[in-house]
Amino acid sequence: MRVPYRLHVNGRRQVVDVPGDTPLLWALREDLGLTGPRYGCGVGACGACVSLIDGTAQRPCVQTVEDSRGSRITTIEGLSEHGDHPVQRAWLELDVAQCGYCQPGQIMTVVALLAENPDPTDTEIDEALRDNVCRCGTYPRIRAAVRRAVELTR
Repeated sequence: MRVPYRLHVNGRRQVVDVPGDTPLLWALREDLGLTGPRYGCGVGACGACVSLIDGTAQRPCVQTVEDSRGSRITTIEGLSEHGDHPVQRAWLELDVAQCGYCQPGQIMTVVALLAENPDPTDTEIDEALRDNVCRCGTYPRIRAAVRRAVELTR
């Protein structure tokens, strides 16, 4: 059944008129025009769609719109107005992206990691990002960017 769902996305109240079992990712991309969270696998395995839901890194491809009511959702578009969040700055400084497809999910996962652990070890970085797939293999640059983001937040 289609009913209007009120969502709190990137600091704004939004309404989407979709069936409740619609994956949140489709509502974000198709209904709200937020294309930062990418469709990669549709089963929560690749991390391309990672967004913050109530401050934690989650995969909106496997969360429904109905289950998202009342949550605060942040996509990469809502991370900072001018792309100047420390993690975004570190990514640009170190030229992390190759094809760039997975990078919004990588960045949002790192934002959640640093909110919980402001100075993670390399092992903790690897663990946090273990389920985020980068098909281009930029993992060493990603880890270096996390280290740089830690410096930028100090």
